Amino acid sequence: MVKICCIGAGYVGGPTMAVIALKCPSIEVAVVDISKSRIAAWNSDQLPIYEPGLDGVVKQCRGRNLFFSTDVEKHVFEADIVFVSVNTPTKTQGLGAGKAADLTYWESAARMIADVSNKGIKFQILSNPEFLAEELSKLAANAFLAQRISSVNAMSALCEATGANVQQVSYSVGTDSRIGPKFLNASVGFGGSCFQKDILNLVYICECNGLPEVAEYWKQVIKINDYQKSRFVNRVVSSMFNTVSNKKIAILGFAFKKDTGDTRETPAIDVCQGLLGDKANLSIYDPQVTEDQIQRDLSMNKFDWDHPIHLQPTSPTTVKKVSVVWDAYEATKDAHGLCILTEWDEFKTLDYQKIFENMQKPAFVFDGRNIVDADKLREIGFIVYAIGKPLDPWLKDMPAVA
Repeated sequence: MVKICCIGAGYVGGPTMAVIALKCPSIEVAVVDISKSRIAAWNSDQLPIYEPGLDGVVKQCRGRNLFFSTDVEKHVFEADIVFVSVNTPTKTQGLGAGKAADLTYWESAARMIADVSNKGIKFQILSNPEFLAEELSKLAANAFLAQRISSVNAMSALCEATGANVQQVSYSVGTDSRIGPKFLNASVGFGGSCFQKDILNLVYICECNGLPEVAEYWKQVIKINDYQKSRFVNRVVSSMFNTVSNKKIAILGFAFKKDTGDTRETPAIDVCQGLLGDKANLSIYDPQVTEDQIQRDLSMNKFDWDHPIHLQPTSPTTVKKVSVVWDAYEATKDAHGLCILTEWDEFKTLDYQKIFENMQKPAFVFDGRNIVDADKLREIGFIVYAIGKPLDPWLKDMPAVA
């Protein structure tokens, strides 16, 4: 029987190996990690990662031809094929700090493979980043996608200033076959593990090759993303009489996109920290993100999320003025404002009449994903802000300021 070993039981290693085990029942697949807590979670009824359908795949294969273990060297030694799916975080110190990729964990894995493998065997090595592309192409692909989001988000600010509707602009632009409709949805900002990290890596490569103008160009994609998040926070504060101090603000959604529990670089972190900076009381609800993860994200230093979990704080500092609840109606009860930060489908069908009745007045909705019907909410009585759409009359006299 062919044996595969994957080093790293994170967002890449765990789901990828589970699908390989499902599709290739004659292959034995072992996922190994030195984090005991993560391996224990993969072997439990509550998996450490949520993706639609993943739970069923893992439980169908686990114990048959899919195994999760902390005995890294044993499974590497026995494997015919070794996958390395370890973190490559952005460096936080030393040469290239804040931009360059930290290859410490990758090099450590490579050296361990060399140490425990049978001597005299010839290795074939395959570099396999996302999209099955070469290394620089992968960086460029993610940079181009992020650039599209920052471009439409830049247009969303102009639409608000001029009374246009960014969704109509996006639709019109997307009908041009040279451009296409994908990644043209305005929002509170992009997140996820790759976009910012890969752009920063691209910036570093440009700088190392004496191309400061090119580096500055790509930096601007990230600057616009940061601007969009701060603009959203400024809009919330300025709309609510220029202060949210000691006001309850409901946060619906913390994951960086729907159908995942992934919070890496989620815009919700910066939005929540911005509101906390103005002394707001936050009540957060996300159907797939735990309270421990939310507290960890709000207290962690930048880029710490991308280091192995066993090197992250085991007991994150509880952020004061933050409560995490498991019901949207509880989150919004007695709240002065409501921020939608993840496009979960369930947020589209909530009973907003009920929510309005249980909120403080005036009741504000700040839709960071453009998923609710703003006109219907205004009929209920809400004051509504939607990214890139004509401003509520209330908001026109209260411009967002930097």
